[in-house]
Amino acid sequence: MEPVHIIGAGLAGSEAAWQIARAGVPVILHEMRPAKGTFAHKTGNCAEMVCSNSFRSDDDMMNAVGQLHWEMRTAGGLIMAMADRHKLPAGGALAVDREAFSAAVTETLQAEPLIRIVPGEITDLPQDGNWIVATGPLTSDALAQAIRAVTGTDALAFFDAIAPIVHADTIDMSVAWEQSRYDKGETEAEQRAYINCPMTREQYEAFIDALLAAEKTEFHEGETAGYFDGCLPIEVMAERGRETLRHGPMKPVGLTNAHKPDEKAYAVVQLRRDNAMGTLYNIVGFQTKMKYGAQTQVFRMIPGLENASFARLGGIHRNSFLNSPTLLDDRMRLRQRPNLRFAGQVTGVEGYVESAAMGLLAGRMAAAQAQGRDLPPPAPTTAMGALVHHITGGAEARTFQPMNVNFGLFPPLDEARSGRKGRKDRYPAYTQRAKDDFSAWLATQ
Repeated sequence: MEPVHIIGAGLAGSEAAWQIARAGVPVILHEMRPAKGTFAHKTGNCAEMVCSNSFRSDDDMMNAVGQLHWEMRTAGGLIMAMADRHKLPAGGALAVDREAFSAAVTETLQAEPLIRIVPGEITDLPQDGNWIVATGPLTSDALAQAIRAVTGTDALAFFDAIAPIVHADTIDMSVAWEQSRYDKGETEAEQRAYINCPMTREQYEAFIDALLAAEKTEFHEGETAGYFDGCLPIEVMAERGRETLRHGPMKPVGLTNAHKPDEKAYAVVQLRRDNAMGTLYNIVGFQTKMKYGAQTQVFRMIPGLENASFARLGGIHRNSFLNSPTLLDDRMRLRQRPNLRFAGQVTGVEGYVESAAMGLLAGRMAAAQAQGRDLPPPAPTTAMGALVHHITGGAEARTFQPMNVNFGLFPPLDEARSGRKGRKDRYPAYTQRAKDDFSAWLATQ
């Protein structure tokens, strides 16, 4: 049997390789790192997480991304299995020790007899064979040019920013306290998964002033800043209005200052554990394009972080993605070159889980093709089906932008199930319908 080739061993490529091998089809996984790196990646490991260590909500009853977690687990997904093995306390979210997670994905793929990982950069799109392109938002210049040559169009681009990471022992816990918002989580560790730094109104106003005045990274000539709203730099949010941050990542609701329980904070900065030892914390929602010197000055204005030491400062990078509604069919194949499937963030989904989910689908579809079968996507009533439907035809091509999974992508519930119910009733109806339909899709394979 001819192998399936995958370009890129990120979350999507790693998941695709695993699904193909589980189906009994050989895989050749091509990865250019570490021989050729990117500015955002630090290792040559598979499934390296470069922006955050969170897979977001793990609630599969009330949250669309939690439902996507459920579907990936039910389909035997490698990414979710390794995330569960290396998870960290994070309230209602699923966060992981990113280094241990990536190492475990790499070791698992290397140990699979049907998977061969081949180092080296692929610079052109093959004319034949069964290929999946899962190169992610940092597709190399040479391959990006090859994609443009085949599609006859420029890939769209937006800018993505990385949040800074702080050494835990440099946080002043006489000012900060441990608590998840609304005390979410079943265990004490989950209920205390975040470190919270409170701000008075005066401190918040001074912080906003410094943030707006700080030196920012300049763009290269010809680049424009088309940010994805789900990952905006904090200074861009602040430019939209002085109150934007305290109604976003710095909102104080659901938190009680353990040191001053009767004093309500005007704003709160949260930090989330970034590794299993609890020695590193990332500043939640604080993606930034400030220059390094400005970052240390501005972030040390946060109460509790006056003497913070940073393991990594924030950064900004360009993410490229296809205008998938015009280029891909519902089997995720490039219409001009059907031997090529695309998967992951390059298709215009946003987020670790969404990217891995598209890798799972592309892998299963490619494996079916290798076995002489055709595998349609799951119903759009499922989280995976809603995503793939959105990127391959459900979205308006003229205004296509990266999208996280959300209930707005799901077909409306029928009147009997929805009625005039609120979210508390509607969301479980969405997720139960999705579970039923996804299980039915799996049963056909």
